Parts: sequence; structure tokens; C-alpha cells
Amino acid sequence: NIDTYDFGAYDPSTFKKSTDGFVGSNLEEKIWWLLKDIGYTDYAAAGAMGMAFTVRKASDGAARQPEIAGRLFTMMMLGCVFIETAIIYALIVAIFIVFIL
Repeated sequence: NIDTYDFGAYDPSTFKKSTDGFVGSNLEEKIWWLLKDIGYTDYAAAGAMGMAFTVRKASDGAARQPEIAGRLFTMMMLGCVFIETAIIYALIVAIFIVFIL
């Protein structure tokens, strides 16, 4: 029964590569890996929303006080760089999961 199934019960170290290119040999293991990859795409979506929020607030601040627009732009770009770094790390982990594990 899929409603009572525990996807966290699998130990990824016991999975083997199958002939069809997917990790795992049965449907439940494939679903578990798919849900795990979907979780990593959530990190990217959250990062994009965070960057949009940062740009919006910096634009609001520059509209209110034009004299500090340069400093706001610098801080905004620094914040976006840190957010993008986290997104790239999530992408690298997702690629490792798909192609290496």
C-alpha cells in the first residue's frame, strides 16, 4: 500500500545499478530516488525566490533613498552571490546522485 509506505526505510548504500539505468531494482526504490531529486530542485526554487526577494527589497530601498543606491546594489549582489552558491551546491549534489550513486 503506497499510503503507508515509508520512503525513508531504504539504505542508499545497498542499492545497485540496474540495467535500465535507474538506481534500484524495483519501483519503490526508483520512486524514493525520484523524490530525493525533487527535494534538491526545491532548493533551487527557494534560492530563486530568495534572490527575487533580495532584488525587490534593494529596488525599494534605492527608490526611497537614491543616494545609497550604490551601496544597496553592492550588498544585493553580494547576497545574490551567496544564494547562487548554495543553488550550485544543490545542483552538484543532485548530479552526483543521478550519475554516480
